[in-house]
Amino acid sequence: MGRLRTSDYEDLRNARILENQARMASLGLHKTASELRSIASSVRPTNLRKYSKKDYTLTPLRRSDRLKHSSTATANKRPNRVSLRRSGRLRGKEGGVSEESVEESEESFGTTPSSEERRPANMPLVKLGGLELQLSLEYSARRCDSKGRGSLYDPVYGICCHFCRQKKLCGEEDCKRCSDLDMDEPCIGKTDCSACHSSNGVLCRACLMVRYGEEMDEVRKDKKWMCPHCVEEKGINPYWICNSSLCLRKRKMVPTGIAIFRAREMGYKSVAHLLMDELQRTNKVIARR
Repeated sequence: MGRLRTSDYEDLRNARILENQARMASLGLHKTASELRSIASSVRPTNLRKYSKKDYTLTPLRRSDRLKHSSTATANKRPNRVSLRRSGRLRGKEGGVSEESVEESEESFGTTPSSEERRPANMPLVKLGGLELQLSLEYSARRCDSKGRGSLYDPVYGICCHFCRQKKLCGEEDCKRCSDLDMDEPCIGKTDCSACHSSNGVLCRACLMVRYGEEMDEVRKDKKWMCPHCVEEKGINPYWICNSSLCLRKRKMVPTGIAIFRAREMGYKSVAHLLMDELQRTNKVIARR
Protein backbone atom coordinates (compact mmCIF):
# COMPACT_ATOMS: atom_id res chain seq x y z
CA MET A 1 0.00 0.00 0.00
CA GLY A 2 1.49 3.32 -1.05
CA ARG A 3 2.10 6.24 1.21
CA LEU A 4 -0.82 8.73 1.41
CA ARG A 5 -0.22 12.32 0.58
CA THR A 6 -1.42 15.12 2.85
CA SER A 7 -4.34 16.05 0.60
CA ASP A 8 -5.47 12.40 0.38
CA TYR A 9 -5.38 12.09 4.18
CA GLU A 10 -7.47 15.22 4.63
CA ASP A 11 -10.05 13.99 2.13
CA LEU A 12 -10.28 10.64 3.94
CA ARG A 13 -10.60 12.37 7.31
CA ASN A 14 -13.37 14.69 6.15
CA ALA A 15 -15.25 11.77 4.66
CA ARG A 16 -15.18 9.91 7.96
CA ILE A 17 -16.32 13.02 9.83
CA LEU A 18 -19.34 13.38 7.54
CA GLU A 19 -20.10 9.70 7.94
CA ASN A 20 -20.01 9.94 11.74
CA GLN A 21 -22.18 13.05 11.78
CA ALA A 22 -24.77 11.32 9.62
CA ARG A 23 -24.77 8.30 11.92
CA MET A 24 -25.22 10.54 15.02
CA ALA A 25 -28.08 12.40 13.36
CA SER A 26 -29.83 9.14 12.57
CA LEU A 27 -29.54 8.17 16.23
CA GLY A 28 -30.88 11.50 17.50
CA LEU A 29 -27.58 12.64 18.95
CA HIS A 30 -27.33 15.81 16.89
CA LYS A 31 -28.06 18.14 19.80
CA THR A 32 -25.18 20.35 20.67
CA ALA A 33 -23.69 20.85 24.09
CA SER A 34 -25.27 24.29 24.41
CA GLU A 35 -28.74 22.84 23.88
CA LEU A 36 -28.12 20.23 26.55
CA ARG A 37 -26.96 22.94 28.98
CA SER A 38 -30.09 24.96 28.36
CA ILE A 39 -32.25 21.93 29.07
CA ALA A 40 -30.35 21.13 32.27
CA SER A 41 -30.53 24.73 33.51
CA SER A 42 -34.28 24.91 32.93
CA VAL A 43 -34.87 21.98 35.32
CA ARG A 44 -34.20 23.25 38.86
CA PRO A 45 -34.72 21.34 42.09
CA THR A 46 -37.69 22.51 44.12
CA ASN A 47 -36.65 21.17 47.53
CA LEU A 48 -33.83 23.67 48.15
CA ARG A 49 -34.32 25.92 51.17
CA LYS A 50 -33.79 29.59 50.81
CA TYR A 51 -30.74 30.82 52.68
CA SER A 52 -31.41 33.39 55.35
CA LYS A 53 -28.78 34.85 57.64
CA LYS A 54 -29.56 34.39 61.32
CA ASP A 55 -29.52 37.33 63.64
CA TYR A 56 -28.00 36.26 66.97
CA THR A 57 -28.35 39.67 68.59
CA LEU A 58 -32.00 39.02 69.45
CA THR A 59 -31.39 35.72 71.26
CA PRO A 60 -30.08 35.61 74.85
CA LEU A 61 -26.49 34.53 75.37
CA ARG A 62 -25.85 31.10 76.87
CA ARG A 63 -24.10 31.54 80.18
CA SER A 64 -22.76 28.98 82.61
CA ASP A 65 -24.38 28.81 86.02
CA ARG A 66 -21.02 29.64 87.56
CA LEU A 67 -20.95 32.97 85.72
CA LYS A 68 -24.49 33.96 86.71
CA HIS A 69 -23.54 34.40 90.35
CA SER A 70 -21.34 37.19 91.56
CA SER A 71 -17.95 36.53 93.04
CA THR A 72 -19.12 37.62 96.50
CA ALA A 73 -22.04 35.24 96.45
CA THR A 74 -19.87 32.31 95.47
CA ALA A 75 -17.33 33.24 98.15
CA ASN A 76 -20.05 33.14 100.79
CA LYS A 77 -21.33 29.79 99.59
CA ARG A 78 -17.89 28.22 99.31
CA PRO A 79 -17.58 25.17 101.59
CA ASN A 80 -14.94 24.94 104.26
CA ARG A 81 -13.27 21.90 102.73
CA VAL A 82 -12.45 20.94 99.20
CA SER A 83 -14.78 18.34 97.73
CA LEU A 84 -13.35 15.29 96.05
CA ARG A 85 -14.20 14.62 92.42
CA ARG A 86 -15.22 10.99 92.50
CA SER A 87 -16.92 8.95 89.81
CA GLY A 88 -20.13 7.15 90.66
CA ARG A 89 -18.62 3.75 90.00
CA LEU A 90 -15.84 4.49 92.48
CA ARG A 91 -18.46 4.98 95.18
CA GLY A 92 -19.69 1.41 94.77
CA LYS A 93 -23.31 2.10 93.75
CA GLU A 94 -24.79 2.85 90.37
CA GLY A 95 -27.21 5.41 91.73
CA GLY A 96 -24.51 7.27 93.66
CA VAL A 97 -24.37 7.90 97.37
CA SER A 98 -25.78 10.50 99.68
CA GLU A 99 -24.00 13.70 100.63
CA GLU A 100 -23.39 12.36 104.14
CA SER A 101 -21.39 9.40 102.87
CA VAL A 102 -19.40 11.70 100.58
CA GLU A 103 -18.59 13.94 103.53
CA GLU A 104 -17.50 10.90 105.53
CA SER A 105 -15.20 9.79 102.72
CA GLU A 106 -13.75 13.31 102.50
CA GLU A 107 -13.06 13.33 106.21
CA SER A 108 -11.39 9.92 106.04
CA PHE A 109 -9.32 11.08 103.07
CA GLY A 110 -8.01 14.02 105.04
CA THR A 111 -9.35 16.96 103.04
CA THR A 112 -10.40 19.04 106.03
CA PRO A 113 -8.09 21.91 106.94
CA SER A 114 -7.72 20.58 110.50
CA SER A 115 -6.35 17.21 109.37
CA GLU A 116 -2.57 17.06 109.53
CA GLU A 117 -1.90 13.86 107.62
CA ARG A 118 -2.87 13.11 104.05
CA ARG A 119 -3.74 9.69 102.72
CA PRO A 120 -0.80 8.13 100.82
CA ALA A 121 -0.99 8.24 97.04
CA ASN A 122 -0.51 4.48 96.84
CA MET A 123 -3.57 4.02 99.07
CA PRO A 124 -6.31 6.10 97.37
CA LEU A 125 -9.79 6.03 98.84
CA VAL A 126 -12.32 3.87 97.02
CA LYS A 127 -15.77 3.66 98.60
CA LEU A 128 -17.09 0.12 98.19
CA GLY A 129 -20.44 0.83 99.84
CA GLY A 130 -20.11 -2.14 102.20
CA LEU A 131 -19.36 -4.58 99.38
CA GLU A 132 -16.78 -7.30 99.88
CA LEU A 133 -15.08 -8.06 96.59
CA GLN A 134 -12.46 -10.64 95.71
CA LEU A 135 -10.50 -11.45 92.60
CA SER A 136 -11.40 -14.59 90.74
CA LEU A 137 -9.00 -17.51 90.74
CA GLU A 138 -8.05 -16.81 87.14
CA TYR A 139 -7.30 -13.14 87.82
CA SER A 140 -5.38 -14.00 90.99
CA ALA A 141 -3.19 -16.39 89.04
CA ARG A 142 -2.54 -13.82 86.30
CA ARG A 143 -1.88 -10.87 88.61
CA CYS A 144 1.68 -11.81 89.46
CA ASP A 145 2.73 -12.75 85.92
CA SER A 146 4.50 -9.41 85.51
CA LYS A 147 6.10 -8.07 88.67
CA GLY A 148 7.40 -4.93 87.00
CA ARG A 149 4.15 -3.26 85.91
CA GLY A 150 1.49 -5.83 86.73
CA SER A 151 -0.64 -7.87 84.35
CA LEU A 152 -4.22 -6.89 85.23
CA TYR A 153 -5.69 -3.57 84.13
CA ASP A 154 -8.35 -2.38 86.56
CA PRO A 155 -9.97 1.07 86.08
CA VAL A 156 -11.43 1.09 89.61
CA TYR A 157 -8.94 -0.55 91.97
CA GLY A 158 -5.78 -0.07 89.93
CA ILE A 159 -3.40 2.81 90.70
CA CYS A 160 -2.05 4.80 87.75
CA CYS A 161 1.73 5.07 87.38
CA HIS A 162 2.87 8.64 86.76
CA PHE A 163 5.21 7.62 83.95
CA CYS A 164 3.73 4.69 82.01
CA ARG A 165 0.10 5.68 82.84
CA GLN A 166 -0.77 2.01 83.37
CA LYS A 167 -3.67 1.71 85.81
CA LYS A 168 -3.03 -1.85 86.88
CA LEU A 169 -3.01 -4.03 89.94
CA CYS A 170 0.57 -4.56 91.00
CA GLY A 171 2.35 -7.87 90.61
CA GLU A 172 3.66 -8.09 94.19
CA GLU A 173 2.68 -11.35 95.86
CA ASP A 174 2.38 -9.81 99.36
CA CYS A 175 0.22 -6.83 98.36
CA LYS A 176 -3.03 -7.06 100.34
CA ARG A 177 -4.63 -4.19 98.44
CA CYS A 178 -4.28 -5.74 94.99
CA SER A 179 -4.72 -9.39 96.02
CA ASP A 180 -7.56 -9.02 98.56
CA LEU A 181 -8.89 -5.63 97.31
CA ASP A 182 -8.42 -4.20 100.78
CA MET A 183 -8.72 -0.46 100.21
CA ASP A 184 -7.35 0.35 103.67
CA GLU A 185 -3.96 -1.11 102.77
CA PRO A 186 -1.31 0.61 100.61
CA CYS A 187 -0.18 -0.89 97.33
CA ILE A 188 3.38 -2.07 97.90
CA GLY A 189 3.99 -2.21 94.15
CA LYS A 190 3.62 1.59 93.79
CA THR A 191 5.73 4.32 95.39
CA ASP A 192 4.49 7.17 97.58
CA CYS A 193 6.30 10.49 98.06
CA SER A 194 6.82 11.33 101.73
CA ALA A 195 6.59 15.07 100.99
CA CYS A 196 3.66 15.63 98.59
CA HIS A 197 1.72 12.32 98.70
CA SER A 198 0.45 13.19 95.21
CA SER A 199 0.07 11.21 92.01
CA ASN A 200 3.38 12.68 90.78
CA GLY A 201 5.16 10.34 93.17
CA VAL A 202 3.36 7.14 92.13
CA LEU A 203 5.69 4.92 90.12
CA CYS A 204 5.57 1.21 89.40
CA ARG A 205 8.56 -1.07 89.94
CA ALA A 206 9.63 -1.13 86.27
CA CYS A 207 9.44 2.64 85.71
CA LEU A 208 11.22 3.33 88.99
CA MET A 209 14.15 1.17 87.92
CA VAL A 210 14.31 2.08 84.22
CA ARG A 211 13.67 5.81 84.51
CA TYR A 212 15.38 6.58 87.85
CA GLY A 213 17.61 3.60 88.63
CA GLU A 214 16.04 2.87 92.03
CA GLU A 215 14.86 -0.42 93.48
CA MET A 216 11.32 -0.74 94.80
CA ASP A 217 12.41 -2.69 97.89
CA GLU A 218 14.85 0.04 98.91
CA VAL A 219 12.35 2.83 98.28
CA ARG A 220 9.72 0.98 100.29
CA LYS A 221 12.06 0.83 103.30
CA ASP A 222 13.05 4.49 103.01
CA LYS A 223 10.26 6.41 104.78
CA LYS A 224 11.77 9.74 103.67
CA TRP A 225 11.84 8.95 99.95
CA MET A 226 10.75 11.86 97.76
CA CYS A 227 9.64 12.00 94.15
CA PRO A 228 11.72 13.93 91.56
CA HIS A 229 9.28 16.85 91.71
CA CYS A 230 9.90 17.39 95.42
CA VAL A 231 13.65 16.75 95.10
CA GLU A 232 13.87 19.56 92.56
CA GLU A 233 11.50 21.93 94.39
CA LYS A 234 13.35 21.59 97.71
CA GLY A 235 16.68 22.26 96.01
CA ILE A 236 18.21 18.91 96.97
CA ASN A 237 19.22 18.24 93.39
CA PRO A 238 17.99 20.78 90.81
CA TYR A 239 19.00 18.54 87.91
CA TRP A 240 17.09 15.47 89.16
CA ILE A 241 13.89 16.16 87.21
CA CYS A 242 10.84 14.10 86.35
CA ASN A 243 11.38 12.65 82.88
CA SER A 244 7.81 11.64 82.11
CA SER A 245 6.46 12.86 78.78
CA LEU A 246 3.87 15.08 80.51
CA CYS A 247 6.42 16.88 82.68
CA LEU A 248 9.01 17.23 79.91
CA ARG A 249 6.45 18.87 77.63
CA LYS A 250 5.63 21.35 80.40
CA ARG A 251 9.33 22.24 80.42
CA LYS A 252 9.26 22.72 76.63
CA MET A 253 11.52 19.67 76.30
CA VAL A 254 11.18 16.81 73.85
CA PRO A 255 10.12 13.52 75.52
CA THR A 256 12.91 10.98 75.57
CA GLY A 257 10.88 7.95 74.54
CA ILE A 258 12.56 4.59 75.14
CA ALA A 259 15.96 5.99 76.10
CA ILE A 260 17.13 3.36 78.58
CA PHE A 261 19.16 1.47 75.94
CA ARG A 262 20.99 4.63 74.88
CA ALA A 263 21.58 5.57 78.53
CA ARG A 264 23.06 2.18 79.40
CA GLU A 265 25.23 2.15 76.28
CA MET A 266 26.66 5.49 77.42
CA GLY A 267 27.30 4.09 80.91
CA TYR A 268 24.41 5.69 82.81
CA LYS A 269 22.33 3.82 85.35
CA SER A 270 18.97 5.23 84.20
CA VAL A 271 17.37 7.85 81.97
CA ALA A 272 17.27 10.32 84.87
CA HIS A 273 21.05 10.10 85.29
CA LEU A 274 21.48 10.73 81.55
CA LEU A 275 19.23 13.80 81.62
CA MET A 276 20.91 15.09 84.77
CA ASP A 277 24.32 14.99 83.10
CA GLU A 278 22.97 16.65 79.93
CA LEU A 279 21.34 19.46 81.91
CA GLN A 280 24.53 20.07 83.88
CA ARG A 281 26.60 20.32 80.70
CA THR A 282 24.05 22.62 79.06
CA ASN A 283 24.06 24.97 82.04
CA LYS A 284 27.87 25.06 82.07
CA VAL A 285 27.92 26.05 78.38
CA ILE A 286 25.36 28.79 79.02
CA ALA A 287 27.33 30.06 82.03
CA ARG A 288 30.53 30.34 79.95
CA ARG A 289 28.78 32.58 77.46
